[in-house]
Amino acid sequence: MAQQTIRKAVFPVAGLGTRFLPATKAMPKEMLTVFDRPIIQHVVDEAKAAGIEHFIFVTGRNKGVIEDHFDRMYELEHTLQARNKNKIFQMLMKDLPGPGQTSFTRQQAPLGLGHAVWCAREIVGNEPFALLLPDMLHHSKVPCLSEMIDAYDTYGGNLIAVAPVPEDQTHHYGIVGVDDEKAKVSRILRMIEKPTSGMAPSNLHITGRYILQPEIFALLAKHESGAGNEIQLTDSMIALMDKERQPFYAVRFKGQIYDCGSQVGFLAANVVYALDRSDLAKDIRIKLRSLID
Repeated sequence: MAQQTIRKAVFPVAGLGTRFLPATKAMPKEMLTVFDRPIIQHVVDEAKAAGIEHFIFVTGRNKGVIEDHFDRMYELEHTLQARNKNKIFQMLMKDLPGPGQTSFTRQQAPLGLGHAVWCAREIVGNEPFALLLPDMLHHSKVPCLSEMIDAYDTYGGNLIAVAPVPEDQTHHYGIVGVDDEKAKVSRILRMIEKPTSGMAPSNLHITGRYILQPEIFALLAKHESGAGNEIQLTDSMIALMDKERQPFYAVRFKGQIYDCGSQVGFLAANVVYALDRSDLAKDIRIKLRSLID
C-alpha cells in the first residue's frame, strides 16, 4: 500500500510567552513580529512552501487574534484597494489560507507539548502529519519541512529535524542518538528528553520540526507525565519507536535556527530576516555598524 501524503500540519500556539512579558500580556507571543511578519506567519509560510494543505492551530486563552490574522479583513482590503495599494493587497491575499484550510482547537490547560498535539487528534484523523513548533524559526534557502517531506517520500516512518549543539548545552534539549551523525538522514536509535550531564547519546538536538504517524495519539492519550510534570511528546515518540517498533529517522538541518522563545534568539531573527530584504539590507547594515561602533 502506498504511503499517505503529508497534507496536514499542527501548530501548538497555546503557550503563555512569559519570557516576553509585559509585551505578551495581551498579545500572543506567536504574533510578535520578526521584521515585518508575525512569528507564526513565518512558520506557516514554511509549511505552505512544503505543500501543506490544512493548517491546524492548537490555541489557548487570549489567542483569538491568531485566528483573526488568518481570516479576511474586508474593511482593510477595501481601504487598500480604494487607495490603489495593490502590492500590499496582493501580498495579504497571497498569505491568506483558502476556505476550509485552517482549523482551530483549544488546549484548555497547559499540560505540555504532548498534550497540545493530542488535542489535535480529531482534526488530524488517521493520517501522518507534520508538527511545527512556532518558537523555532528555521532559516535556509530550502524550507526545513520541504527537506523532511522529501526524506519521508524515501524512507516513510516518522522523521525529526535535528541539528548539533555544543556538548555543554545538551541538557536543555531533546537529544537523539543515530546510526550516522554525519549523514543527512539517519535511523534514530535513542531519544532522551533533557539528558543530565554525560548521558546525552550525541549532540544532535530536536529542533521543533516533526513528521509523525497517527499512532502517536493513542500513546499520548495515556496522559503520562514526564519531565517537568508535563505530558512530553518525546516520551510517546520513544514508546512508538521502542514498543511499537515504528522507525524514526533524523533529518539533519544545515540552516540557521532561531529560538524566538528567548530574547536573544528573537532579536537575532529580526536582524537576519531584515537582511533578507534586498531593498533594505544595505541601509540596515549601515545602521547596525553605527550601533556597534
